[in-house]
Amino acid sequence: MPVTRQSPRTSLRRQAFTAAATMALVGTYLLAVDAAPALATPPGIPSKATAQSQLNALTVKSEGSTSGYSRDLFPHWITISGTCNTRETVLKRDGTSVVTDSSCAAVSGRWYSPYDGATWTAASDVDIDHVVPLAEAWRSGANAWTTSRRQSFANDLSHPQLIAVTDNVNQAKGDQDPSTWQPPLSSYRCTYSKMWITVKYSWGLSLQSSEKSALQSMLNTCSS
Repeated sequence: MPVTRQSPRTSLRRQAFTAAATMALVGTYLLAVDAAPALATPPGIPSKATAQSQLNALTVKSEGSTSGYSRDLFPHWITISGTCNTRETVLKRDGTSVVTDSSCAAVSGRWYSPYDGATWTAASDVDIDHVVPLAEAWRSGANAWTTSRRQSFANDLSHPQLIAVTDNVNQAKGDQDPSTWQPPLSSYRCTYSKMWITVKYSWGLSLQSSEKSALQSMLNTCSS
């Protein structure tokens, strides 16, 4: 049976094509990995059933005033580890490929904001949101807390109270509760309600009737 032999030139062309194809596939894979958004996922987000039980247990009462309130009464950001404060810790937790300098400031990385679905590559475009705003906490019972307890609340990394989000979205939220502000990305409202409920429950804060109604409507959209 005759044997077909490739010319050296044909063999080299095929090898070059195979190498190029392999590199293209690798490049496509790396691009896909690099393009994958970082997902901000605070700890302690409860199931729908748990959040419902917590919501049912919360005290409903008229909202207090902001008389005497100051952000300085909720000291933040505090040192968490080494040179890293709370903000820097959350930026590293919620981001992807975050690189920090010697002072723990994020110099590069990628952050996905679940409130609006935007992805950012500069830490300056990202705020760390207090899910239950400090002023809202003050009106809901934190006015009677010690400064030490308020500091713990403002830097709470154990519950879903801190999350990296788009700065101007956070600023638009201000100190509003869910009866007047909800994440622009409607698909995240289920998660947002569960976070809000469990933070208020964990810290023994009250809520007003309109706030509870809004949270119930948001929670009803959850599948689990």
